[in-house]
Amino acid sequence: MFEVGFTEIILILGIALLVLGPEKLPKLANQVGRWAGRARAMARQLRAQLDEEVEVISKDDFGPTVRKPASKVDAPAADPPPPAQHAPPNPPNPPAYVAPESDAAVTEETQRPS
Repeated sequence: MFEVGFTEIILILGIALLVLGPEKLPKLANQVGRWAGRARAMARQLRAQLDEEVEVISKDDFGPTVRKPASKVDAPAADPPPPAQHAPPNPPNPPAYVAPESDAAVTEETQRPS
């Protein structure tokens, strides 16, 4: 995926030397080396812990309470329940929306001479 060759490393070091200067570059290299060492140690510890967990699981020291009986494991799966005979009724249609009379219509009716 991401390959860094010898020439790329030299180029990166040259740019770092120009940017940081000769005083800060050794300190930075030392710090990066320590971080890389810590990261490797953490990865090694994680790998060892995962290997231990896999060994514990592979030993299968859980006992009979966790194991399922062979008859249940080998039994065929139960048939799914039959579909419902009748579908639930459709909900009734809501009543049509009737707009309330506007104020203009009410005022026209009240203002008409009788």
